[in-house]
Amino acid sequence: MREVLNELIEVRRGGGSAAMATVVRTWRSAPRPAGASMLVTDSGEAVGSVSGGCVEGALFEVGQEVLGDGTARFETYGVSDDDAFAVGLTCGGILEVFVERVDESTWPELEGIAASIAAQEPVAIATIVKGPHSVGRHLVVRPDRAEGSLGTTRLDDTIREDAIGMLAAGATGFLHYGPEGERLGEGLEVFVLSYAPPAQMFIFGAIDFSAALVRVGKVLGYRVTVCDARPVFATKKRFPDADEVVVDWPHRWLEKQDVDERTVIAVLTHDPKFDVPALQVALRTNAGYIGAMGSRRTHEDRLARLKEAGLTDAECARLHSPIGLDLGARTPEETAISIAAEIVQARWGGSGSRLAETHGPIHPGAPR
Repeated sequence: MREVLNELIEVRRGGGSAAMATVVRTWRSAPRPAGASMLVTDSGEAVGSVSGGCVEGALFEVGQEVLGDGTARFETYGVSDDDAFAVGLTCGGILEVFVERVDESTWPELEGIAASIAAQEPVAIATIVKGPHSVGRHLVVRPDRAEGSLGTTRLDDTIREDAIGMLAAGATGFLHYGPEGERLGEGLEVFVLSYAPPAQMFIFGAIDFSAALVRVGKVLGYRVTVCDARPVFATKKRFPDADEVVVDWPHRWLEKQDVDERTVIAVLTHDPKFDVPALQVALRTNAGYIGAMGSRRTHEDRLARLKEAGLTDAECARLHSPIGLDLGARTPEETAISIAAEIVQARWGGSGSRLAETHGPIHPGAPR
């Protein structure tokens, strides 16, 4: 929804309505992730994309139908020899798309959702997309409250609790329940679309490799902080792309931060007086990725120092060191790409191999 939100607000403020098609689930090489949206306005415009052009024509017609009768639709698009260039996906993927009418009566919370997203405040929208009743109803969930209703108090309470957990992890996906919200039941499918603040990337060490990683981190969507105890090096002038530049000892600063499963920590100083204290703290957080720069000899020395400091084998095993994938990188920019590639691999579970040498789906497993 994020990419069409401004247009949606304009339509609403002008007294109009729109049909919104949202990707809720994908398989194999689907071109757009869950959460991608397209609008069909009552003035006949199409805004946004759910498949990069493969099924937009068909969805435009569905959107017009939804605008006409107000009934939400759950559509599935795949690929076959007969329809690959008509309504199917030529990439071989499968999309499930939920199409609903958006107007004052169906989305009264829209302005508040837009305000939360603009302020980078966490908010999730839980929508019933399949089930025996209340299809299309929404519950807007924030960490401290919820708005709207899915039909019953029991259902609202159950889904609010589960959606808060998904929101904390920045996760978008499905929840499954029985008709009245029973956790062990089935028949009711709820799509939860999470808008969490950007994930954090903490880079320790104000060096040229850090400057390159800052730029790549911003491309990946992270909020990037550079931290170094040396004020002559840790300056905004040297790291203009960073969201924040901090002059402090990395371990002391890290102890005061909120670290979650999406947080990336990159220790690039390869100096034990900085590295070891920072890694002692980092490896006992729940950060999703922790990497440290240095040679293999530096890595062995670092591990010995960490174990002498009391870290367990399991804690040390979380460390990606030497940092990055083997791309043959030499320059700071190439090294930053190598580190970013390992961060993506760690997040999604890829093999790190060349795709031309792998077999099976490019995006294996269920979408996250």
